[in-house]
Amino acid sequence: MIQIDDAGSGSLLGGTCIGVMRIETREYFYGIIPLELYSPENFKNKTYLDWVVGMVRFCLFDLKVDKHEKICVCRGYMFDRLRQWLKEDSYNFESMSVGEPLQTLVENTFEAYAVSLGLPKGYVRYTKYPFHFHRLLKWVYADHETRKNLCKQGWNSWQKYGSLERKTYTEIAENSNCHCLKCGKRIFKGSPVRVVQYISNRLNKVYLHEKCPGRP
Repeated sequence: MIQIDDAGSGSLLGGTCIGVMRIETREYFYGIIPLELYSPENFKNKTYLDWVVGMVRFCLFDLKVDKHEKICVCRGYMFDRLRQWLKEDSYNFESMSVGEPLQTLVENTFEAYAVSLGLPKGYVRYTKYPFHFHRLLKWVYADHETRKNLCKQGWNSWQKYGSLERKTYTEIAENSNCHCLKCGKRIFKGSPVRVVQYISNRLNKVYLHEKCPGRP
């Protein structure tokens, strides 16, 4: 039996991970939808859904899946065009909530991908899967010019919150349990910090080392 699932479609950061597995053999394939397919124009045309079809077609061919083997496809919108293609090609598929063993594997794959983009592992736990939008937005605003290019810019929420007016100033850190969202290292109580302040759904403050060089 083949399982097909996704991870990261609800995350502001990065593309989306598509995973395909044959349960009996644990053969696993995955691909990451390129971020350029989440540009405003491509996102409007849902080009990423065609990419999913192409990626899964390749996997089914590589796995030598015939028209009789059962294929379980996640019910999510990411697979709307895939389901249409599977139906037209007479595959034996069913839409359902996809569980183990693929679910955890594809989620872990996406988390590793997000970390490879620069998101600290500890911040993954803080944002919680599938990564809380406004918590990720704080991480983006810590180094906006660089990290904005890691975001799904075609989203309506990015159009609304992605280029907010910001105020920057310096103060003394009053909390000893704070980390710089640019380099990820600890900010010590009593040290000078640079604060990036903006208003999204509420007032937000991003704390950075006063002269942070960025990610080590």
